[in-house]
Amino acid sequence: MGGFFGSVKKSSAVFDVFIGTDYHSHLGTKRGGMAAYDKAVGLQREIHNIENAPFRTKFEKVVNEMTGNAAIGCISDTDPQPLLMVSKVGTYAICTIGVINNADKLIKDVLSTGGYFDAMTGSKVNTNELVAALINSKDSYVEGIRYAQEQVEGTASILLLTDKGTLIAARDKVGRLPIHLGKCADGYCASFESFAYRKLGYTDERELGPGEIVEISADGITQLAPPGEKMRICAFLWSYYGYPTSSYEGVNVEMMRCKNGEIFAKSDAKTHDMHEIDYVGGVPDSGTPHAIGYANACRVPFARPYIKYTPTWSRSFMPVNQKERNKVAKMKLIPVHEFIEGKRLLLVDDSIVRGTQLKETVDFLYSHGAKAVHMRSACPPIMYGCKYLNFSRSSGDMDLITRRTMAELEGDEAVKHMDEYSDGNTERGRAMRKAICDKFQFESLEFQSIEGLIEAIGIEPCKLCTYCWTGKE
Repeated sequence: MGGFFGSVKKSSAVFDVFIGTDYHSHLGTKRGGMAAYDKAVGLQREIHNIENAPFRTKFEKVVNEMTGNAAIGCISDTDPQPLLMVSKVGTYAICTIGVINNADKLIKDVLSTGGYFDAMTGSKVNTNELVAALINSKDSYVEGIRYAQEQVEGTASILLLTDKGTLIAARDKVGRLPIHLGKCADGYCASFESFAYRKLGYTDERELGPGEIVEISADGITQLAPPGEKMRICAFLWSYYGYPTSSYEGVNVEMMRCKNGEIFAKSDAKTHDMHEIDYVGGVPDSGTPHAIGYANACRVPFARPYIKYTPTWSRSFMPVNQKERNKVAKMKLIPVHEFIEGKRLLLVDDSIVRGTQLKETVDFLYSHGAKAVHMRSACPPIMYGCKYLNFSRSSGDMDLITRRTMAELEGDEAVKHMDEYSDGNTERGRAMRKAICDKFQFESLEFQSIEGLIEAIGIEPCKLCTYCWTGKE
């Protein structure tokens, strides 16, 4: 995934952008970058690898070296950014969030018109440079951004820093990702996460609508293109990716997760007996509030049977090798024996994707004496790899534990019955759940329903993207 933060003020904006960008570190672990504009110096840019160290430690020196009243920063799980571009529409720095599924075709289109790219390792083209090339093919920022977003199959939210010392922010065309605007005494900001600027003394101005484009100066915000009517904000933001203090479309993440757990528990109680459960726990970190809501509703004590050790094993350190990744994941788990040994536990996770680390967690609990481990997923079964955002490391649908299990049960015929497998009340749904239980040694397994999840978010269903669960756009 990724996130960005930009500020333009009558005083220096560099420190605000340093802090504001750091507050997006939960959204990516690969690259971090900052760019600033100073009238005397021009555009400046710095990019660092943050795979084994936090953004903050890599950019502390940059704060003292970079100058300017306008700046942008980004956390990226994909390509290095921001990039500096010189073109007929202007000179600017660019950050993007999203995914481009038709990149190969767009690259060929640009090359066929005489354009060119700076190749990265393996002859790969930086997606930010591709978006910039599409913007640069038109005669203005607005025309170029609109063109780029129409051409991209996937999602592209864009933040530009111009050589006039202004920001141009463009939310993706159907609003799958948020962009918030904030205001302080001497300027304005644009941010993926609203809490990032609130901590810096900005107040809420408003959220951009789907496809809306604005120009931001220290004196105000000018709308360059109005929002569209269609919205499909990603529902998975609330379930997993969003930070607890984040709000999207006015709905707080932590509140949604607690409410989601309550709704789930009430539904689950109709088919499962909770009397034998000793404790309800959450798979940290984002599973915890779902579990708190679940425990409150079913009146079973909430407990943390294990703690995730993060002071030296932070999320940003994850080896590429899967065997080593699994070992690091296991090293993070520190047991609380009194809540495990001889106990029947019900764990709530934010989601179940591939299931690899979840199996390690359950094996860990059994190895420390758990009598039984029941598993609950706070979202519906994930049936489709996301084609709009870089949410998962899975490279295809068959990486998903649900799809692999379905294929084992019914081969190619399984895909004709996706709705039945999603529903735990059908024969196929029960068979899939039992098969996953057998694989992972779960005592029982259930998933939140799509209806329960939407109720917890509280936004009109037509405004939510639920593709990864339903396959419907």
